[in-house]
Amino acid sequence: MNQPSGSEIKIKSFVKGFNDFSEYVHHLAKQKGWWNEDRNDGELIALIHSELSEALEALRHGNPPDDKTPNFNGAVAELADTIIRCMDMASARGWDLGAAIVAKTVYNHTREIRHGGKKF
Repeated sequence: MNQPSGSEIKIKSFVKGFNDFSEYVHHLAKQKGWWNEDRNDGELIALIHSELSEALEALRHGNPPDDKTPNFNGAVAELADTIIRCMDMASARGWDLGAAIVAKTVYNHTREIRHGGKKF
């Protein structure tokens, strides 16, 4: 039987930790009343998008410290909110987001430079 490599152990640890924290994030959102009724996917994706827009606005305004977590600039705080909303949605839907992140990263490793010449 082959022993898992160090990178395999780190990947499994990442997936478990990410998914466990996603469950915590979802539990907290439920506790705070955000899931008193089922939420539709369109609403959840729009909220994720709104966090990205807030990150852009922070950058447009010089990226000052975040008003709620002042140890972080506005853009990184809003990116954190984006990920938190993704985690909440994935946990609510029973999706294995941690493993999907790993799978997409592995796939991206096989892609051409700039995915075959894309400008952006």
